[in-house]
Amino acid sequence: MMGEAAAKPTQTFRTGTAGRAPGAIAAIACVMLLALALLPVVAGRNLIQDMIFLFYMLALAQCWNLLAGYAGLISVGQQAFVGLGGYLLFALTLLGGIDPLLAIPLAGLVSALFALPTAFIVFRLRGAYFAIGTWVVAEVYRLVFAQFKPLGGGTGMSLTPSITSSVPGIEWVKALLNVRTPAARDLISYWAALALMVGTLGFVYLVLRSRRGLALGAIRDHEGAAAGLGVDIYRVKLAVYVATAAMTGMIGALIYLQKARISPDAAFSVTDWTAYVVFIVVIGGIGTIEGPVVGAVIFYLLQRYLADFGASYLILLGTLGIVVMLFAPKGLWGLITERYDLALFPTRRRLVIPPRAEIARRVDFPK
Repeated sequence: MMGEAAAKPTQTFRTGTAGRAPGAIAAIACVMLLALALLPVVAGRNLIQDMIFLFYMLALAQCWNLLAGYAGLISVGQQAFVGLGGYLLFALTLLGGIDPLLAIPLAGLVSALFALPTAFIVFRLRGAYFAIGTWVVAEVYRLVFAQFKPLGGGTGMSLTPSITSSVPGIEWVKALLNVRTPAARDLISYWAALALMVGTLGFVYLVLRSRRGLALGAIRDHEGAAAGLGVDIYRVKLAVYVATAAMTGMIGALIYLQKARISPDAAFSVTDWTAYVVFIVVIGGIGTIEGPVVGAVIFYLLQRYLADFGASYLILLGTLGIVVMLFAPKGLWGLITERYDLALFPTRRRLVIPPRAEIARRVDFPK
């Protein structure tokens, strides 16, 4: 029989990652990372502080993008974990006597623990109700810490000189670069911010390349269909929410270690830690890793050169956001990918079909 004589064809189809990421891009990224690590050797203090701001805004944008762009959790309350991380840093260092740099990962861990009961509340809500619910939770955090007198109450407090000068590595940096203690603390904060930014990028990339990333992509494309295919929607969303809370808490701890002063209104500011982050992700391109990078650089340049214009600056930000949403719904990075099919962090899967000749070669047709 012909069917029995024919050899069963081998597997000829496979899944691959969409987009092109030439090896040269990885080499350039390594060179840029090395240059950023060595930047404090030649840069002034003002540039270092600007770069710290860029790094933590980029890291916050990646966290919100993972939450909203992939898990579909449109939160306007991520400032809850920025403020929580900042206050945990103050509590751990001032009240617990813990090393400031060690307090940063501990703040992230405790923020993740706080995110669990928070998720059980806000996950009962959907859509716009979820967004408003997360904002209300952030306001509850703000009001609670405003009543906590050991951490300054409503007026806030500052880190003591003994804490700010005890950051590990300060004496080494002072001796190496011949700078004073405040500048040395900024340099330590710079390297910590760079490490957190790179770590956040790497974490998001690895998650999206994993099986859980496939589940997130399915949830983003069609939540109902993903559930029908066996994806545990609640568990995946909960894992993403807790993970982003941990990362956001660490970023918040670093922010207020560098600022050395905290208050409830500043730590839980919806404008500084959520509105600006949403703007970064929207103009760069939501649902991509590259989009927040582009958006963060643009936001930094606008902040750097136009912030002195006051209300006009905010009007410009709003106008730019509206224009991008109208004419480039996928963001500025979306325009680039549509034109050049370029992916610096390729994560999307596609079916790879070999050429017809290759299929024919692998099948032993009967004579």
